[in-house]
Amino acid sequence: MSDPLIGVLGFAASLLMIAFRVPIAVAMGVTGVVGFGLINGFEFIGFVLGSGPFEAIFPYTLSVIPLFLLMGVVASRSGLSTDLFAAGNAVFGRFRGGLAIATIGACAGFGAICGSSLATVATMGRVALPEMRAAGYDDRLSSASIAAAGTLGVLIPPSILLVIYGLLTEQSIGKLFSAAILPGLLATVLYALAVVVQVRLNPALAGTPPAREPGYRRKALRGAWPVMMLFLAVIGGIQVGLFSPTEAAAVGAGGAIVIAVTRRALSGPVLADVVRETVEMTGMIFFIMIGASLFNYFIETTGLPQYLVGLIEASGLSAYMVLLLIMVFYIVLGCFMDAMSMILLTVPFIFPVVVALGFDPVWFGVLVVTVAELGLITPPIGMNLFVMQGVARDLPSHTVMRGVVPFLIADVIRLAVLIALPQIALWLPGYL
Repeated sequence: MSDPLIGVLGFAASLLMIAFRVPIAVAMGVTGVVGFGLINGFEFIGFVLGSGPFEAIFPYTLSVIPLFLLMGVVASRSGLSTDLFAAGNAVFGRFRGGLAIATIGACAGFGAICGSSLATVATMGRVALPEMRAAGYDDRLSSASIAAAGTLGVLIPPSILLVIYGLLTEQSIGKLFSAAILPGLLATVLYALAVVVQVRLNPALAGTPPAREPGYRRKALRGAWPVMMLFLAVIGGIQVGLFSPTEAAAVGAGGAIVIAVTRRALSGPVLADVVRETVEMTGMIFFIMIGASLFNYFIETTGLPQYLVGLIEASGLSAYMVLLLIMVFYIVLGCFMDAMSMILLTVPFIFPVVVALGFDPVWFGVLVVTVAELGLITPPIGMNLFVMQGVARDLPSHTVMRGVVPFLIADVIRLAVLIALPQIALWLPGYL
């Protein structure tokens, strides 16, 4: 049996274990160790186990992950999500469908300081869903707009997935962040258009805009300025070269803590919960990265990436045809796996193929995160759909699945635009 074939069987074995609910870190780690032993001899496994886990988590740049996670957790506990929704409601709430559009804008803003899609859905679901239900919105539109807009937290910087992609492929995290800004804005606009089109076709989906007291708009907009300042400090500081992504993460975490303290939202018990939640999420991510490191040892040993490059060159397929097949592969895989697991499992052997085809690695990173977003709201097991149901226990699964279809169409349109016009992602990094 050839080494590349062993690599393919190892990848299939990992997917099979994941399908049987084996934790992704364990599935990748076991596959990596056993596969490496089959090819190189089991006497060398000690070397892999001794060096792989350490090399996976010792880089200094990995410190951005717990810091950005801390920033997001503190932000969610300090009421910033409520302020963002109020600001969006002040601008769009007087229009039919405006509450859904305000939710999308609030999710985009909260995702910019949170970096987690699941956290964005859980937080904004508790804030926005009761408001939309009280205004008479259909659950299909209200729940789906929250679940879909929650994916913006994956793409809009600071994005944990972009950080992990940058570490896996040795790309500049600052460039990846700047490349994701315009695609993130495009996603926000397309989601808002999806709401407008639905309400135009079926006005019953959106209720009557609620009446607001005088001065509400000014007060609500004034409450959103801390979020804007925090975002500008983190992303703007990176782009102008004021500090590195790691330092920006520290600034963001410190800024979120200062905001929480000034609002008296960081009591002793809350601080303990914040630390515990941050540690739990950091440990989960680092454990997955250790498993991915062991799996990468195995994939590199099989020579599977080089074999795939040679196979593609011999097939005669155009570069964009191969890219299209890769995107379809990711969309299908996203129906069964969460975004982080999918990137850690596939990028080690997909990335060399993309580079060999001549595609820009930063642009491809934006594409990968975009299709990862698709997976988060793609039935049957889109993670955001389950989180949305966890927020609203009385919400039937078929309701949110039906409601999310227009937003999936918007995502497909966005993916097509990004493939056809790479400059949308590459202009800002090149300009800066």
